[in-house]
Amino acid sequence: MSYAIALKSEQQYQTYILSDDNQQTRLEIVPERGGIVTRWRIQGQELLYMDWERFANPEKSVRGGIPILFPICGDLPDNQYTYQGETYVLKRHGFARDLPWEVTNRETDNDAALTLVLKSNDETRAVYPFDFEVTFTYRLKGKTLTIDQTYRNDSSKQMPFCVGLHPYFWVKDKTQMELDIPATKYQDNLTQQSYSYQGTFDFNQDEIDAQLRPLSRQLASIAFGERGLQVDITFSSDYSTVVFWTIKGQEFACVEPWSSPRNALNTGEDLLVIPPGDSKQLQVQLQVRDR
Repeated sequence: MSYAIALKSEQQYQTYILSDDNQQTRLEIVPERGGIVTRWRIQGQELLYMDWERFANPEKSVRGGIPILFPICGDLPDNQYTYQGETYVLKRHGFARDLPWEVTNRETDNDAALTLVLKSNDETRAVYPFDFEVTFTYRLKGKTLTIDQTYRNDSSKQMPFCVGLHPYFWVKDKTQMELDIPATKYQDNLTQQSYSYQGTFDFNQDEIDAQLRPLSRQLASIAFGERGLQVDITFSSDYSTVVFWTIKGQEFACVEPWSSPRNALNTGEDLLVIPPGDSKQLQVQLQVRDR
């Protein structure tokens, strides 16, 4: 059989390994550490960056892999938002990337697929006053990773939220990297200033944190010249924003689809809202191809 799912338990966290033997592709997922994809290897090449030292420390946020951003993307002013007259404190990128997810299903018939669920609890309701269930299904088939998502509102009131993915691509030489992000302007998240976007950035800056919108299509890509690979990232129409983030001297570059811009829980800009008892389905697909 081409598709398989194995479980590795000898390390700090249980790791699920999805593989497509025919295409020599392998994906590793750690449900306990925010439902995160930690590694993606294609024909022996590592696609993702991972800071394993930070990963091993549960007190620190993960820097690497593909973290899940929910119920906000980015940060809030003073980490605060207001809902129905009450003020809540919610840290950068929300809590989904820090909490353990539950494995609910595995499939190996048509692909290697692992389904994870995150449900609201007392800890989440203290900072985000809603009952919810978030379901992610990671599907590995050939050189394509499809991430199917369902967000369900189990509350008796409308549930506003944002969602994003934060893939850290391993890039040794950023001068050989090519970006294709379908926008003509961006906001610098560090200075809050807006600039025109011509398809590239100045990588001599200490940090680039650019929020690109509006988008002209639901596809962005990043190419790695030194490795002869390109990743095409397609995403549902509810994803309104792409963020590009990198730090000088670090071997990663992030191309992040976000449903809403920074601070949307306060501004309402492109904020997703689910009626009571209803749900919303989204999808992000990452496809690797040779250059």
